[in-house]
Amino acid sequence: MTTTPFQNASAWIDAENAQDPNIEIDQSKSFPKELLYSNRMYATLMDFYPNASEAVQIASKAQHICRWKIARESYPMDRVGYLKWREDLKKFHAKTTAVILEKAGYDATFIARVSFLIEKKLLKKDQETQLLEDVICLVFLEFYLEPFVLKHDTEKLKNIILKSWNKMSENGQQEALKIKFSAANLQLIKEAIGL
Repeated sequence: MTTTPFQNASAWIDAENAQDPNIEIDQSKSFPKELLYSNRMYATLMDFYPNASEAVQIASKAQHICRWKIARESYPMDRVGYLKWREDLKKFHAKTTAVILEKAGYDATFIARVSFLIEKKLLKKDQETQLLEDVICLVFLEFYLEPFVLKHDTEKLKNIILKSWNKMSENGQQEALKIKFSAANLQLIKEAIGL
């Protein structure tokens, strides 16, 4: 049975992310952290927008590909260091994915498009970049807000939530309000966004 370029690319992205030494527990099972994140991104995208193009589907899976290879600690621990780390990560994720897509047989135009999306260019202007950003924010709110709540004070949390909220489209925001939050987190979100 022959496999499609998409199936190959997906399997290779999964194989890369499966090498993450950081482990996260989900429903009593252990997963390499970035593989779990990749699966959550893809599942959320297909749930939220089943007609997403192949480029967005791949970008969702590869959003954090091999993220552990560039440690936050290798940059100055200030705002400037953080932003530089984030910028370098985007380029690294795009480049790592481009190598996989070339191996899978995709053409240069498609690869450039996926890189464009992973680097989140033209947010709010490009529909697919916006879709990807919506999914990133939905995944954060559904799966990663809780651990954040344990680490940060209320004001910082409200600030983080509001920043995520403002990056989303109206559709994304409506979808976010359907997530089953704990009562405390729902209250926090409502206060952050002024509902």
